[in-house]
Amino acid sequence: MPKIADSNAEVIAEFRANNGEVAAPYDNPPPMLLIHTIGAKSGIEHVVPMRCLPDGETLYIFGSAHGSDRNPDWYYNLVAQPDITIEKGSEAVPVHATEVTGKERETVFARQAASFPIFAEYQRKLTRTIPVIRLDRRTA
Repeated sequence: MPKIADSNAEVIAEFRANNGEVAAPYDNPPPMLLIHTIGAKSGIEHVVPMRCLPDGETLYIFGSAHGSDRNPDWYYNLVAQPDITIEKGSEAVPVHATEVTGKERETVFARQAASFPIFAEYQRKLTRTIPVIRLDRRTA
C-alpha cells in the first residue's frame, strides 16, 4: 500500500499541473483544494489535498480521515492555527478556518452525505463526530 505522503504528492502535482483539476473515480467530483497548514507541534508547513463543499464564497471541508477512529492531523493543525492559505484552482487564497457545530454542522454534513453517501457510512461506524470546517476568505 502506498504511503499517504506519496499519494498526496501525486495529487498535488496533478492539481498544480491542471489548474486545480484532479481526476476522480466518480462523476461530478466536488472542487479540490490544497490546504497549507502549519504543524501544531512541529511548526512545519504541510500541504494536504482535499475535496470541499462550496456554498457561495464559503468552502467546507470534512475531517472524515477515510473513516479512521481519530481526526486527521490537519484538523489539529487548523485548531492550533486557523489562519491558513489554500490553493483553489491556480489562486492562493488566505482563509480563516472555523469548526462548525450544532445545526450548521448537521445541515452542512447532511448535504455532503446526501451527495457522497460514504460520509454517512463513515459517521455511522464512528464514535467520534466528523469535524466540519468552514473556510472563509480573509482580507488583507
